Amino acid sequence: MTTNWQEIDLFAKNLIDRAGETIRHSFRNKLQIETKSDANDLVTNMDKEIEKFFVEKINAFDSSHHIMGEEGYGDQLTSMDGVVWIVDPIDGTMNFVHQQRNFAISVGIYEDGVGMLGYIYDVVLDELYHAHKGHGAYLNNSKLEMLKDVKLEESILALNTTWVTPHDRVPYEVFGPLVHKVRGTRSYGSAALEMAYIATGRIDGYLTMRLSPWDIAGGKVIIEEVGGIVTDLFNQPHTLLSKASVFAGNPAVHKIIYEHYLKEKLPKS
Repeated sequence: MTTNWQEIDLFAKNLIDRAGETIRHSFRNKLQIETKSDANDLVTNMDKEIEKFFVEKINAFDSSHHIMGEEGYGDQLTSMDGVVWIVDPIDGTMNFVHQQRNFAISVGIYEDGVGMLGYIYDVVLDELYHAHKGHGAYLNNSKLEMLKDVKLEESILALNTTWVTPHDRVPYEVFGPLVHKVRGTRSYGSAALEMAYIATGRIDGYLTMRLSPWDIAGGKVIIEEVGGIVTDLFNQPHTLLSKASVFAGNPAVHKIIYEHYLKEKLPKS
């Protein structure tokens, strides 16, 4: 049976639009905020409500589809067989709580491990970055151009600001020289938006030590549709079944950073 991706695309966009509207309406209400792994790992009632909404609607749409979500309302998956939705209801929850901006809904839809549809929705700005494998990537109705080569010295990277100082888990001797080499660095607090900004050329690379599948699933499809590259820091592909490091970027920037700064210099664990 052939998968009707056009139908799924329209359905996904409708869900994302409705979820965004719900989140915007929540701004006038008091949030219920909890912590997860530590005091900086926040989850709100809206994170949970939006993920439940996705799970219920997707199950009703096609019960054969699998769902992986940050808040645990989806399936516990050990493979990427079949059609798998990977959903982050609010990527950048700390920004959502403190700023009511700089967060996004992220959705990636995969078939047998291949990214077919990707969505990143900036709820506040009403900007939907979306892509269908083989059909290009778009920002709302405007098609994104293929990424052009950028010199490392003229590039802007997104990475955690703690990387510019000695850190117990991040080798400063690897990343310190890189930070000094590039034109500038940014940290937006939302992996999904940082990946969307790579697709638009607003930034040229994004490096992080550890992300979950729902943080990158939608952005991976979008970036690859404009010729960008998404790997881990060791230049290996992701399984999307576990947490891993992430290195996404413009192909020229990705190549030179890996070859001159990461290859054979990063510790394997």
